[in-house]
Amino acid sequence: MPSGRPRKTTDDVLMKSAELLGWALGGIEREIGATRDRLASLTAQANTLRARLPRATSRGAASEDAAGSQAKAGAGRKRRRRKMSPEARKRISEMMKKRWAERRKK
Repeated sequence: MPSGRPRKTTDDVLMKSAELLGWALGGIEREIGATRDRLASLTAQANTLRARLPRATSRGAASEDAAGSQAKAGAGRKRRRRKMSPEARKRISEMMKKRWAERRKK
């Protein structure tokens, strides 16, 4: 009889690899379940925070749910911009022209 470790048969190797895969799949499924629970918890927290926000317009809850996210809901709004007075525009223009002239000299 040869010395050393006994050789593994293919049945032993397949059984151990199938068992290992089963453990891995079980762990992944537990992680998926935990992630779903966490997502449900976070969604509930987000809904309670949204409920606390003051409503600027009389949009219904169904339209917000249909929008899917706050980014999509705010996409239709236009950003208000401040108007600059003609004097301020002229002052800025003169300062920038002066800066660029100094930069060209160097």
